[in-house]
Amino acid sequence: MGNWNSLFCCLCTNGYIVEQGTVMDTAIGSFRIPPASLSLFDAVSVIIWVPIYDRILVPIARSFTGKERGFSKLQRIGIGLLLSVFCMSAAAIIEFKRLQLARDLGLVDEAVAVPLSIFWQIPQYFILGAAEIFTFIGHLEFFYDQSPDAMRSLCSALSLLTTAMGNYLSSFILTVVTSITTIGGKPGWIPNNLNSGHLDYFFWLLAALSFCNFVIYVFCAKMYKSKMPS
Repeated sequence: MGNWNSLFCCLCTNGYIVEQGTVMDTAIGSFRIPPASLSLFDAVSVIIWVPIYDRILVPIARSFTGKERGFSKLQRIGIGLLLSVFCMSAAAIIEFKRLQLARDLGLVDEAVAVPLSIFWQIPQYFILGAAEIFTFIGHLEFFYDQSPDAMRSLCSALSLLTTAMGNYLSSFILTVVTSITTIGGKPGWIPNNLNSGHLDYFFWLLAALSFCNFVIYVFCAKMYKSKMPS
């Protein structure tokens, strides 16, 4: 279930978040920012969130839960999955605003950038970094602590399997969405000219799927019997 977070990482670094940036205003004076370079803010977000998590969030959570680490491993994963919903929603909202501006300026039929700053993408990268902090760390700790003693190294590696699953799942979803939305000669949600498409619908779809994933995760987490106190 954690592969939704990996799915959005794939889309952010390799796919349609970058594509979204190419049709936004990338200029700062006479300098233009490469859209893919904004993924740097994902790493910056992780660097910022680590001390915030360790020095602020954990002590606050500890005062409520009584747990030494503030959150249980399953709670950390769940928080990360919920944050991924907000991350995808942020991407959808930005794309909705961008498409609305393209329509207002009569740029729907032109594959050109609209005058909306690419820096509006920064919030989704920061939310993504927070989601990574909670989910990936929770995965590693869960697989290590809950696996049989003789299989800890092997089971810890399973947390990385979700990244591979995310890559395959992203390709599958893109293929299905493209096939369905282009029926009857329609341009589809993700055409070459994004100004005439609906990339926002695609992000909302991912947000909805992520929310469903979160609900299923919560149900499974409540059913799970821990090997040891977490």
